[in-house]
Amino acid sequence: MDGVTRVACVWVESFAAAAVARAEPALREIPLAIVTGTPPARRVVDANAAARDASVREDMGEAEAVARCPALVRRGASDDIVASARRALLDACYGLSPRIEDSGPGLVFVDIAGLERLLGADDVIAHRLARAARSVGLPARVAVAGTRTAARVAVRRATRPSVIPPGAEAAALASVEVSALDWPPGVAEALARWGIASLGEIAALSRAALAARLGAAGLAAHDVASGRDVTPFQPWTPPPFWEEAQALDWEIDTLAALEAVLERVLERLTARLVAAHLAADGLQLRVALASGGHHVRALTLACPMDEPRPMLTLLAHELAARPPETAVIGVALQAHAVPRRAVPGVLGRSSAPAVRDLATVLARLVALVGAENVGAIAPADSHHPDAFATTMLRVDAEADAEDAGRDDDVLAFRRLRPPRVIDVETDATGRPAVVHGALSAVARVCDCAGPWHVSGDWWDRDRWAREEWDVALDDRTVVRLARDLLRGEWLLDAVYD
Repeated sequence: MDGVTRVACVWVESFAAAAVARAEPALREIPLAIVTGTPPARRVVDANAAARDASVREDMGEAEAVARCPALVRRGASDDIVASARRALLDACYGLSPRIEDSGPGLVFVDIAGLERLLGADDVIAHRLARAARSVGLPARVAVAGTRTAARVAVRRATRPSVIPPGAEAAALASVEVSALDWPPGVAEALARWGIASLGEIAALSRAALAARLGAAGLAAHDVASGRDVTPFQPWTPPPFWEEAQALDWEIDTLAALEAVLERVLERLTARLVAAHLAADGLQLRVALASGGHHVRALTLACPMDEPRPMLTLLAHELAARPPETAVIGVALQAHAVPRRAVPGVLGRSSAPAVRDLATVLARLVALVGAENVGAIAPADSHHPDAFATTMLRVDAEADAEDAGRDDDVLAFRRLRPPRVIDVETDATGRPAVVHGALSAVARVCDCAGPWHVSGDWWDRDRWAREEWDVALDDRTVVRLARDLLRGEWLLDAVYD
């Protein structure tokens, strides 16, 4: 024994079929079989529950499987899809516990001893593990017991997350039928000859007698029936890269079709990152070409992110600028994952981006729209209310930190683009008195300041002349009104917030 007192077994039945359904979600509810070989000798190697309900079994010929289930969908076995799904399940479990064991495709053991202080009781943890597996697209069964062996036996019978109380493993396994488990060759036949029908009856047999008759297989059967672990827990360590791959049964020669494939791959990849509380700050795209070569693109993200849509947009721009030379037959996307980190800031204010991130964004914008269209907005040397100029953006980290600590109790001036045409009644002196169609239907002017007369470009056809007023209304708003002297119109030009 290795000291593990509470362990959860996470098991995905028919893992190869579940991995394909993860890549193609439309196949989850219809009969699906995974086949291998070359026609007409292709055979079924895995099938989902809908296909098994139609009597489709492993090692069955494809023709026989289709005859039994005419609606059967077949997909070729893909090592890349299975490997990605296997990593996704491990990542989902790793997000809840740092000690997990990879026991094969679709089978993960999770050490949950001590997690009750953080996550809750065993049944709560079991449900969270099931939800974590579903979040990465894999329907998993979960069972909790005192040993890995007991949990693995219990999960085969569990239709929902289940828990074996501490010390009750032997009683819980005693009623399990021998036919419910997979046994090594010769063991099942021997147990049937002896009339052994349950695990409790196997546990009651003498270990020495089983060893004499069945050898090591007999001892292993007795360990299973007793819920005993004979091998140490082997913790899994995540590799430093995160990858999702998608092999294609057809060639793709348009960027729109390639973008649709990348969207599915990104959704699976980001789901794994979210489950492990990570984000990606860089992507590497490896596209397999029909010519036998590869098209590789590296993308540095402006900031760590875990949402597929912005990353897909960046990849689409990258591929549009440098498209693959020939048709695509496969896609592999690798993410450089970093932990999510808390960024210090000021209460009530959004955190400012890091200087490195802002520089990366500016570089990408320059490449996209040109250097002349990227910069900071500065007022132009003109009295025109909409005049501005573009200047080079300079980042001053110390000034930003100083600004972050200042009091924000100031009045903001929000310009309306374009200004709204309104009706204004004036008094005998020409000052605004009643405003129709501002922020409320009708508002009376409580106080006002102005007018300020501005004009310019009298020599041009686009000449302008206006007078501006700052007015306080009885609906508790302060606005700026402008009267176009050339057209005779009143405009709601801005609002003070």
